[in-house]
Amino acid sequence: MFITLEGPEGSGKTSHIKPLTEWLTVQGYKVFATREPGGTNIGEQIRAVIHDLKNTEMHPRTETLLYQAARAQIVEQVIKPLLAAGEIVISDRYYDSTIAYQGYGHRQNLDEVRALVKYATGGLTPDLTILLDVDVEVGLKRKKQNNVEWNRMDAYEVEFYSRVRAGYLEMVKQEPKRWVVVDASRSWDEVQEELRKIIEAKVN
Repeated sequence: MFITLEGPEGSGKTSHIKPLTEWLTVQGYKVFATREPGGTNIGEQIRAVIHDLKNTEMHPRTETLLYQAARAQIVEQVIKPLLAAGEIVISDRYYDSTIAYQGYGHRQNLDEVRALVKYATGGLTPDLTILLDVDVEVGLKRKKQNNVEWNRMDAYEVEFYSRVRAGYLEMVKQEPKRWVVVDASRSWDEVQEELRKIIEAKVN
């Protein structure tokens, strides 16, 4: 089973991945957690380029293509082999991030972005995608306060992130059977508990 966590900046995705993996492992599942961009040697190198605050001149198309390069690598090198072996893969972001950020956020042609995503993933779609939804300004403030990685993708205007969040909510409407929305403005424990209930219902 392939499970992805999505959400705007400061929604808490990264903080929930490890506890979810440990919880599923205790229940007897083989679980592998990864992240995008990254998760492979090549992907981590691409991540460094995309996130470098010095790369302010990066064009949205360049940004989009770099994400697809990292994604193609992790899909073929990591995700597909693990799924074929019967493991659960949980990813901190996947192709929906590209549609939300590079598509809706940068206002690029959505059909063209989706075509690139399909090529990069070989058509691999998650079994379950959970959107950790939080108000844009609350999320950005939370990220700054928590002293987590602050990179180039965190340095856009608030309006950009508002378009990203709206894009996520639009994707939920388009594929309601794949998506589940979780209110990430609540306490970490409340969110973690709901995530476990959602995943438990899916794997069972």
